[in-house]
Amino acid sequence: MGERGAGAVLALAVAMAALLLAMLIVGAGAAAIAQARAAAAADAGALAAADARSGYADGAPCGLAHAVVAASGARLERCSLRGLEASVTAVVPVGPWEASATARAGPPP
Repeated sequence: MGERGAGAVLALAVAMAALLLAMLIVGAGAAAIAQARAAAAADAGALAAADARSGYADGAPCGLAHAVVAASGARLERCSLRGLEASVTAVVPVGPWEASATARAGPPP
């Protein structure tokens, strides 16, 4: 009679382990998606800033980068210009953390 209810405890432990694994997989997926969104926003922002810097687009380069990054659902963390080259860092929140990416654009070397 000492083993009565042992199956229920084992089933509960297996269910909790499966739930923990599912939460880890979903969290990793959300982080990967946020990283891809940040990279896409940084790429688009850098291209917009480089276009403005070289005269192909109207407006201030970093102002244009800010608008493009914000339209992508990210936040512009940094925009720097060096000659005709633009470097943009975009950030996307992932729960209590942030995913960030930096991209550069300009004429070929």
